[in-house]
Amino acid sequence: MTARYVQIFVIFFFGISGFSVQDITFAQEPEEEWVVTRTADGQPDLQGYWTTQTFTPLERPESLADKEFFSEEEMALLQEQFTAEGVDPLRRDAIATLDPELREEQLYQVNRDPSYVHYDNEIWLRTTTPKGLSSRRTSLITDPPDGRIPALTPLGASRVASENARRNNFTGYETRPLMERCIIWTHEGPPMLPPAYNDVHQIFQTSDYVVIFTEISTGLPRIIPLDDRPFNSNAVGQFSGNARAYWDEDTLVVETKNFADRRIFRGSTVNRHVIERFTRTGADRIHYEFTISDPTTWTTSWSGEVPMMKTDGPMYEYACHEGNRDIVNILSIARNLEKQAAENENP
Repeated sequence: MTARYVQIFVIFFFGISGFSVQDITFAQEPEEEWVVTRTADGQPDLQGYWTTQTFTPLERPESLADKEFFSEEEMALLQEQFTAEGVDPLRRDAIATLDPELREEQLYQVNRDPSYVHYDNEIWLRTTTPKGLSSRRTSLITDPPDGRIPALTPLGASRVASENARRNNFTGYETRPLMERCIIWTHEGPPMLPPAYNDVHQIFQTSDYVVIFTEISTGLPRIIPLDDRPFNSNAVGQFSGNARAYWDEDTLVVETKNFADRRIFRGSTVNRHVIERFTRTGADRIHYEFTISDPTTWTTSWSGEVPMMKTDGPMYEYACHEGNRDIVNILSIARNLEKQAAENENP
């Protein structure tokens, strides 16, 4: 930090004969800069509880066009609106509204359409430090410059269309999405994206492993080795992929590939490749960056950043229907509809 200087003008009066003025400058000691804290074996210490909560969307809203950053004044107004009491933490779409008065109205659950049925989000989902914006960026995506996911390849577009069709197919449990079946959520890493709520991560470290445990997750904690072991065979796909990590100076770099073909992320499956970078930048901040590529899905790779801010624990168990018993009801309704359709064809 640059030293701050204090000027003191001292006037000494010596009777009636006159006075002298001295311009005396005292230099204060510079404030102590933050130094990377380290574990016993010398690694940068990433351990603790961290939150990624933010109203910043993954993709830049079309209403913001080429605007990459909010101004300081815009940021201050948005923070004031987003963190006010009574705001619905799920109303992340409000950031796309340019009219401040209309945005203010949209942020409160009481102003939603009466058809919206939910518990009181402000009571149950508001955190001790209210959700706001974690930076002046208008999107979490930093590259491409337009802040949006690149265009799909023809193969990627076909895959997305097939997945959308599957969601309307109730023939069997195999056709239902993994999220609905409480197997794994789309925001679970990699890449790690902010969920709608309960967005807390706990990081553990040893000299040989880094463990990332996300609160709202149905998958397993990510246990990432730090040694030089090779990746698993690409014939063995995993829902969270196969990860390996290493230290690039003070940045933890995690490379993940070999995803299960059923783990579809915006059209991408087995050919997805993710590079993540975790850098401790302060006592209360980790800078998290990611780059994701799949030439069979997108026309180019894309990157983003999500500030991780220090928060208090503990984390709480997220059970997701305690094993999703409701799949029985989902399929029984489908069978009844099929039965009714058959009866209508053959009365």
